[in-house]
Order: sequence, then C-alpha cells, then structure tokens
Amino acid sequence: MKLYHSPGACSLSPHIVLRESGLAFDLVKVDLKTHRTEDGTDFYTVNPKGPVPVLEIANGERLTEGPAIIQYIADQVPAKNLAPGNGTMPRYRLQEWLNFITSELHKGYSPLFSPDTPEATRATAKAKLGERLAYVDGRLANHDYLLGATFSVADAYLYAVVSWSANVGVEIGHLSHLKAFMDRMTSRPSVQEALRAEGLLK
Repeated sequence: MKLYHSPGACSLSPHIVLRESGLAFDLVKVDLKTHRTEDGTDFYTVNPKGPVPVLEIANGERLTEGPAIIQYIADQVPAKNLAPGNGTMPRYRLQEWLNFITSELHKGYSPLFSPDTPEATRATAKAKLGERLAYVDGRLANHDYLLGATFSVADAYLYAVVSWSANVGVEIGHLSHLKAFMDRMTSRPSVQEALRAEGLLK
C-alpha cells in the first residue's frame, strides 16, 4: 500500500493506523502548497479533489477521505481490533464518532488556518470548537479512548485533529481528560513512529 500524506495534516490519522496495523506501506509526501509529490507528480492526477490522505492499494485502486481509509485499514487486520466488526452497534458508534470528528471538529479548525479569516469569524470558530472539545472531554472522563477501554481508529483521527490546537490558538489545557488522552496517545509507539517519520518528533 501507499499513503499520500503531508506532515501534520489529517493524513497523520491513517499513518498512525497503518503503523498500528503492522501492514507494509510506503509514504509519499505531498506539498499542499504546490500540490506536487516529492518526485514532482501533480497531486491532482492522484486525487482530483486535492487533499490528502489518499491510500493506494495493491491493485492500484485509490481510496480518499480519512474516515473511509482508516476503516478500510482496520478491516484488513480484524485480529488487531482497530475497529469493531461491521454490522455491529459498536461499529456504528465508531462511525458516529468519525462523523462528529469530521464535521464538528476537523472542519471547525479550517477557518483558523487561513490568514484571511476575519478576527470575528476566528473568535466564533474558536468558541464553537471549545464547546465541541468540552463535549469530547466529558466523554473521556470515564474512558481512556472514545469507544471505551481500548484504542480504535477514531482515536487516531481525534488525535490528529486536536494536535492542531496549539498552532491555531485553541486552548485545551483546561480540558484535563482530553489533555490526558493526547498524552496517552503521544506515548503510543505507533504515534511516536508516525511523528518521527513525518519529521514532527526528533
């Protein structure tokens, strides 16, 4: 398999999951400013939509959208228990979290990455993110991970998104359960390996 990624972007999520899975894969770095890979390939020829991640599987087929990719990876190694079985209520709970992270958190950070965002809009975005992150903090009050006692692919996605907070001025230090989750995730070998491979950890 081949993962097209950009360091620190949401592609960190499938990168972590691939390392959790133990499956063999190659990394292809994408410059999101130029939309070129390291060998000069126009990334729009890989993903016409533009963003990372893209997972290319053995038959050459390409899968886009992080939540779909991480579930695909999990389903290749069911014994690793990275996602509950298809058709079960826990799987729907996983998808419930993935949808929440995508729509309420991931996209909530988007206005904060643009220097052209008006200050009033920026303040509103931070306030809404604060409310949503407080909800997640409450969920983590009695659980180490989003689905309970064990890691799932949703945790990798949450980690990747919340890791942007410091860079855009979203304070999470007062959210003790979320902060503990982030520390717990950072200590996982798969996360350490992914961060190191992306040049985000020495």
